[in-house]
Parts: sequence; C-alpha cells; structure tokens
Amino acid sequence: MPFITIDLFEGRDKETKRKLVQRLTEETCHILNCKPEAVHIRFNNVKREDWGTGGVLWSDK
Repeated sequence: MPFITIDLFEGRDKETKRKLVQRLTEETCHILNCKPEAVHIRFNNVKREDWGTGGVLWSDK
C-alpha cells in the first residue's frame, strides 16, 4: 500500500491537485502493479515563510 506525501507551497487550486492525484495514482499503479484504491496521497501545504533554500526563506525571494 503506497503512501505518497507531497510538500508544496500553499495556493494550488483543487483542480490542479485533482490532476496530480489522478496522474500519480495511475503511474504508481503501473509501476508497482497495485490497485488505485491502494494508493494514498497526502498534500502538505507550506507557507513560503516556512520554507528555506540556500539560507533564504522563499517569502524573501
């Protein structure tokens, strides 16, 4: 039973997430030979002020 967690910045609309869930589920089932019902996908929506890269907060970029 695959569990997929996706960290991304806040603000993605529901349709974008829906498309991503559908495509990730299809590809996961193809590669792992499992049923769609077995695939669990969770989004972690992160504020830009809570994410840093290279010593800089994304909210400061």
